[in-house]
Amino acid sequence: MELDDFNAADAATAAALVGVWAAIPAWVDAVVGGRPYASIDALADRAAELAATWTRADLDAALAHHPRIGEKPGGSGAAAEASRSEQSSMAHATDDVAARLAAGNRGYEARFGRVFLIRAAGRSPEEMLGELERRLDNTDEAEATEATRQLAEIALLRLRSAITPSAASDPHARMPS
Repeated sequence: MELDDFNAADAATAAALVGVWAAIPAWVDAVVGGRPYASIDALADRAAELAATWTRADLDAALAHHPRIGEKPGGSGAAAEASRSEQSSMAHATDDVAARLAAGNRGYEARFGRVFLIRAAGRSPEEMLGELERRLDNTDEAEATEATRQLAEIALLRLRSAITPSAASDPHARMPS
């Protein structure tokens, strides 16, 4: 969606899009309520500023919508499609790495009571496994902070992939002939 279209969209349409980035209702409302944004950077900066205030309850609410690393996201909605794209490197995971991720996910959930969350985009299965194993040693507080940071990274990546510059303001956009 172009930035101008996002700025002009009705609140429900804009909220549905922002909710794919992170399903935290107060954050979604604040991002949508901050429109219009002068640029994608201004939108991303505001979204990041608001994400910096997320609580553990916000994290837990958002994680109810995230699949486990290494499991194929179900569904056909925008959030499921985003997760499939972000975890696409898992298609190349060896059986050993996939099995260790599955076991690590179970251990993480038993230890912390929530799904392990990591920005999967740009990471190999081995990197994600290494991070999972490292984070199992975190304290509960340190892990909640780290998981919240990962959620913010995911949200901002999704934002930047969902919103494009408006043709009228993009000097590189092609003019119709």
